[in-house]
Amino acid sequence: MDSPWLDDASSLLLALRSGEISPVEATEASITAMDASSLNAISHLDAEHALETARRVDTSLPLAGLPIGIKELDHVAGWPANEASLALEGEIASGDSPLNERLRSAGAILLAQTTSSEFGSVNFTSTRIHGTTTNPWDETRTPGGSSGGSAAAVSGGLLPLCTGSDGGGSIRIPAGFCGLVGLKPSFGRIPKMTNSAFEPLTSVWGCLSRSIRDSALFLDVAAGPDERDPFSLPSPTHSFVGQLGTTDLTALRVGISIDLGTAFVADDVAEHLERTALALVEESGMTPVALDLALPQGGLEWSMMSSASVLESLGDRYPGCADQLGPEMGFGARLTHERFGLEGLLAVERFRHASVEAMAMAFSQVDVIICATNPDVAFDAAGPMRTVVGGHDLVAELGFGRALSNNGALTIPANTTGNPAIALPAGTVRGMPVSLQVIGRHHAEQVLLDIGLVLEAMAPWPLVAPGVAR
Repeated sequence: MDSPWLDDASSLLLALRSGEISPVEATEASITAMDASSLNAISHLDAEHALETARRVDTSLPLAGLPIGIKELDHVAGWPANEASLALEGEIASGDSPLNERLRSAGAILLAQTTSSEFGSVNFTSTRIHGTTTNPWDETRTPGGSSGGSAAAVSGGLLPLCTGSDGGGSIRIPAGFCGLVGLKPSFGRIPKMTNSAFEPLTSVWGCLSRSIRDSALFLDVAAGPDERDPFSLPSPTHSFVGQLGTTDLTALRVGISIDLGTAFVADDVAEHLERTALALVEESGMTPVALDLALPQGGLEWSMMSSASVLESLGDRYPGCADQLGPEMGFGARLTHERFGLEGLLAVERFRHASVEAMAMAFSQVDVIICATNPDVAFDAAGPMRTVVGGHDLVAELGFGRALSNNGALTIPANTTGNPAIALPAGTVRGMPVSLQVIGRHHAEQVLLDIGLVLEAMAPWPLVAPGVAR
């Protein structure tokens, strides 16, 4: 095997099981590709241990021999645990997270750590500790964030599957920028451990994948309760892979709101996605319904909650480590440290309550909501966060805070309410990927996967970026 696997992970597993390719060959091919890559998607490579694991893997396991990348905000025993921040440089994980325990037990080869934005805080991946990660579709642009390294590695042909976390869009945003599938499961579907009192109710783990069946397979392996996570859901009653394509989509009501009633979306992106959404609805047989959607504006409240989580992680290092933080994280930490008190906590909880009520009202009218994943195509790799959309200077029109919050206005709602949501490749605008997002009822991942299956068949997407050699 002279080059990395450029089809989906499921097809690689078939080749591994048949003996067409060995786990060692698959792992070595990914290592070679990483060494030659200019994407800066990998922050730690555990080649020696991965090859040792590949030589002795039990080939009967569901992910046997599959090399994967782990987002650097998660813990793998013996790997760096610096949260992509200079402030925590030198920290080492003492054990595996619940998710990585399950991936190991399923036979996956944990090969590399993928880059993230600092503490997962922004929607591009450029940090003082690791530098700038770029998009394989155009290396002057960002792959998104915070799971930018995972998205770049999968789209760039380095790894067939990578993990990601999503507390405000951090799986879906990079999936959208890189032309990948990005499923944010229901809150609690995949167990996790956290050291923060503020983060648990928004963030979930999942994966960046090239196909619907890969995302379903990952969910089969990763989902289920863990006693260390009091919010974890019971085990699913069925296999997500086994039930692919079984949902009666003709029984579903769908609301299309490309901007969710709150976001500013570039005109050409909105028009393209509206056409794609209408074609998807027609192809699937879902019934379109006019949707009365009134989601609250909450970018500031979400940012306060995120920054409070970071401050808790830093502990007594802050404010002494302030000069080691990147500009976005430093600003948020300083503002929250100075002003986040009881009133801030109450504001966050009022926002969460209003969001849950608004989403419940929406799902009394429809079964799924289709919107954009991102307001525009990918922006400059090193940032800053986009404040100009479709020629509109949002700072001038809305103010700085509202302009910044537009970056996550389409994705944060599903985190705040815990609903599952999936980013689906939907073609290109100006030569870059754009993405439809489908939001579902609580615990309805199967419905989202089956809607994605229709789009995948109707408008097949490239599994890797066009410039990746075949």
